[in-house]
Amino acid sequence: MIQAATAEGRLDKLKMYEAEIGACQKALNEQLESKKKLFPRFYFVSVDILLTILSNGQNPELVNAYMGDCFDGMEFIMFDESQERPWKNVTGMKAKDGEVVPWNTMLKLEPPVETYMYDIERGMQKTLVEILETAKSNAEQWRLEQPREVWLEDYNAQIALLTT
Repeated sequence: MIQAATAEGRLDKLKMYEAEIGACQKALNEQLESKKKLFPRFYFVSVDILLTILSNGQNPELVNAYMGDCFDGMEFIMFDESQERPWKNVTGMKAKDGEVVPWNTMLKLEPPVETYMYDIERGMQKTLVEILETAKSNAEQWRLEQPREVWLEDYNAQIALLTT
């Protein structure tokens, strides 16, 4: 063992390996930085989770487990399970507290992962705006058609609070 560690040229080889590892690390960091620039929410996840997301980017079902790391309050997106696997059609989202928000428009996820994560973000925003507009117009009828306490049951908490 000592002979192997002290063999001629061993230190030079170790320094060479260290330099190669450093170059690989630098290239990996540059690649991850480019992905973060395309989808800024990746800045808020650990390197391990980001690597997992990127390596499973072709399969949105596997990436779905990390939605909560990218979007605060969301646990996962819901897929149209009537399609063949891997599922790629998003029909809604589920919050960490169990609240479900169906989407009015189905979204088909197409790689690369940073592109469809951006599409998910836009789909969430669009859906919440549509629900908010409906909630606002229905809130104007509180005293005429539907009591407020009944109206509250028709909307998720974020929308009900904002509308109120």
